[in-house]
Amino acid sequence: MRKFLLSLWELIKIALIALVIIVPIRYFVFQPFLVKGASMEPNFQNGDYLIIDEISYRFREPQRGEVIVFKYPQDLSQRYIKRIIGLPGEMVLVNKGQIIISPVPDESFPDFLQIPFNLDESAYLPSSLLTSGQTKLKLSEEEYFVLGDNRLASSDSRRWGALSRENIIGRVFLRLWPPSAMAKIEAPVY
Repeated sequence: MRKFLLSLWELIKIALIALVIIVPIRYFVFQPFLVKGASMEPNFQNGDYLIIDEISYRFREPQRGEVIVFKYPQDLSQRYIKRIIGLPGEMVLVNKGQIIISPVPDESFPDFLQIPFNLDESAYLPSSLLTSGQTKLKLSEEEYFVLGDNRLASSDSRRWGALSRENIIGRVFLRLWPPSAMAKIEAPVY
């Protein structure tokens, strides 16, 4: 009986150590996310199993092109996945299928750094895909403009406005499922 109790105690210690290590990692560093719907096609499919990096944005700001998971602003219990298009302090204009990014004028920067530009998304979207709608949105210091990659089937900043920084959970770091598409997810270079 004593040998059984010692074995049981060893199993309990292993389980406790595993919990002390795994639970903080799961809740504060990495989190799983299952893609539901078609809003991020062709890059992410319904049923893709992703790992979200929750710690990077504690040390740096989100970047244009990164795919993020966030709390949906109109229902904080829902989680959405979208791509960051506009950054804090920018003006985003969606018009005639194009996305134009304009830095908001700032006296501390020379004029040549404040020139509007058309966002080139050819690194991750087919050239035939146009961004529908007409939107003009000025982002404050803690706001982002996000779009789904499947612009025709996405509820995003064109519909419900800017995304507050406080609602961002983290960036998509890895795709684990399906195995044929397993990959580390990198932001495009513009």
